[in-house]
Amino acid sequence: MIQGRRIVRTFFAVVFFLLVVALFRPFDSPIRPPPQPSRPDAKIRFKPSNFDWTTVRQRYPAKLIHSLPTSSPKQFPPVQHHFRDYTHDATTVKRQEAVRNAFEKSWKSYRKHAWLRDELAPVSGEGKTTFGGWAATLVDALDTLWIMGLHDEFLSAATAAAQLDWADTTVTSANLFETTIRHLGGLLSAYDLSGERALLEKATELGNMLYMAFDTPNRMPGFWLNFKDAKRGTQIAGTNDPSACPASLSLEFTRLSQLTGDPKFYDAVSRVTDLLERTQSSSKLPGMWPKLISFREGTLNHESGFTLGALADSLYEYLPKMAILLGGREPRYEKMHRAAMEVVVEHLVFRPMIPAEDNPHDILFVGDAFVRSDKIDHVPESQHLSCFVGGMFGLGGKVFNLPEHVDIGERIARGCGWAYDAFPTGLMPEIFGLVRCGSVKEPCVWDEEKWEKEGARGLKKGFSNARDPRYILRPEAIESVFLLYRMTGKEELREVAWRMFESVMKSTETKLAYSAIADVTVKGETRRLDSMESFFLAETLKYFYLMFSPPDVISLDEFVFNTEAHPFRRPK
Repeated sequence: MIQGRRIVRTFFAVVFFLLVVALFRPFDSPIRPPPQPSRPDAKIRFKPSNFDWTTVRQRYPAKLIHSLPTSSPKQFPPVQHHFRDYTHDATTVKRQEAVRNAFEKSWKSYRKHAWLRDELAPVSGEGKTTFGGWAATLVDALDTLWIMGLHDEFLSAATAAAQLDWADTTVTSANLFETTIRHLGGLLSAYDLSGERALLEKATELGNMLYMAFDTPNRMPGFWLNFKDAKRGTQIAGTNDPSACPASLSLEFTRLSQLTGDPKFYDAVSRVTDLLERTQSSSKLPGMWPKLISFREGTLNHESGFTLGALADSLYEYLPKMAILLGGREPRYEKMHRAAMEVVVEHLVFRPMIPAEDNPHDILFVGDAFVRSDKIDHVPESQHLSCFVGGMFGLGGKVFNLPEHVDIGERIARGCGWAYDAFPTGLMPEIFGLVRCGSVKEPCVWDEEKWEKEGARGLKKGFSNARDPRYILRPEAIESVFLLYRMTGKEELREVAWRMFESVMKSTETKLAYSAIADVTVKGETRRLDSMESFFLAETLKYFYLMFSPPDVISLDEFVFNTEAHPFRRPK
C-alpha cells in the first residue's frame, strides 16, 4: 500500500514538473528572444589579460570632480509610439526571418573563415585585422546574437570574448573611439542583455586600459592610445583631432561607471563635457562645435568647417542620449542639445529641389556649413553617415518635448529612404551632392533652369553628383527609419525599410556573406570590394531585424543605443 502511494506521488510530481517546464520555459522563436538572463547551464568564465593596466602609475592622476547623480531619475515622456492592438502578421514574420537568415549566413562564414579576427573578407574568405586583432566582429555582434535568439552561438561567442587578451596585439596603438564604441560598447550591451558577469569583467578590464588615454596634462585624451606612451606617462592631447573622438566616449564610460560603481570612468568623460559646455558659444558658428578641435589647448577658433557627418557626428548624437542614460539628472546635456539643434536647423538642414510629384513628404537632408570672414557657405553635400540625424532629432524631440523636431527627424529619415530608391541598385552613395532649394522654413518650387545648370545628367532629378558612389553596408539610414517607425507607429516606414533591405541583399550578396560595393549608380552587376565591417552585423542587420520585430523587443523606453547600435538599459 505504501509502495503504491509512493508511485502515485512520484507520478504526480513528474506530471507537475513537466507542466511547470512547459508553462515557464523560454519562448524560443526568432520572433521574440527569451527575456530572462543567461542560461542556467552557461559556463562563461572571465580570463584576465596578460597585462593589468591598473598597475600602471598615472603621471597626471586626477582627483575626482564628477560623480554619478544619485537622485531619482526624471520621468521622461514616452519615446515609443503606443502600439495598441499590435499584430505580428505573417508578412512581418517572414521579413524578420529573412533578416535573421542574412545574419546567420554572415555569422557562419565569419565563424568558419575568420573566427577571432576583426573582420571577414566576404569575397576571398580571408580574415582581416583592422581594430587591434581583438575579434571586432565577434564582440560587436554579441548583442545581435542575443536579440535574434541565437543563444547557442551567443554562448560560444561570449565565452571567447570573455577570454580576449588586450595585451595580445600586433599594433602599437588603439583607436580610442572605435575600440570604445565597438568593443567596450559591445561587451556592456551583451552584459546588459544577458547578465553574464564575465562580460562585465572583461569590459571593466578594457575600460581600465582605455582610461589610461586620459592620463595627459589636461586630462583630455588623444585620438590614439599609444601603449608605450601610456606606460611612460608621455601622452598629450591632440591639436587638430576629430571633435567626435573624445566627445563620443561618454555613453560607454558612463554605463561602465553605473554598472561597476567606479566613478573614475564617468569623471573622465565629464571633463570632456566640461570643455564642450564651456566652448559651445565661442566657435565660429556659435552653438556648434567644428569638425576639428584642439583638445590640448581647449580652443575651437582655428577650424571653420561644421558638419553632422564624419569627424563630428556622434558628438551631437550623444547629447540627448546622455540625458536619457543619466535619467535627466544632468540638465546640461539637454541645454547643449537644444542650442546645437537650433543652429543645425538654421544652417545645415535643407530642402533638396525635387519635382513636387516625387516629394510627397517634403523631405530634408543635412549638409555642411563653412564659415568665412564675411558669410556662411551652406554646402548641400550629404553623407550616408549623416542619415543618423533623423533618429537624433526624433529622440531629442520626444524626450525634450519638441514635436517639431520629431517632424524634422521623420522628413530626414524619409529623405534617406528616397535617396536609396533614387539609384539603380536601390542603395545610397557614401557622399553625394543635391541641388539646394532652401532651408527648412523656406518654400521650395521646382526650377527647371536651375536644374539644368546645377543638376547631374544621368542621376535622378535633385542630385548634383554622387562624389563617392560606394555603399559600404552602412546602417545610418535604416537606423533613422527604424527609430522614427518606433516613435510614430507609421507602418509605411516598414515598407521603406523592406525595399532598402531587399536592395542590400540583391546588390551586395556574395557566396559567403555581404560586401561593400564600388558604385551604387551602375545598372546590372555591382563590383564587390571584399569588405564587411563589423557594423554590418552589429548595426545594419540589427536595425533591420528590430524593424520587423514586435515593438516591445528592445523598447526605446527601456534602452538607449550607443553609436554602434549597442542597447544600454535606461535607469528606472
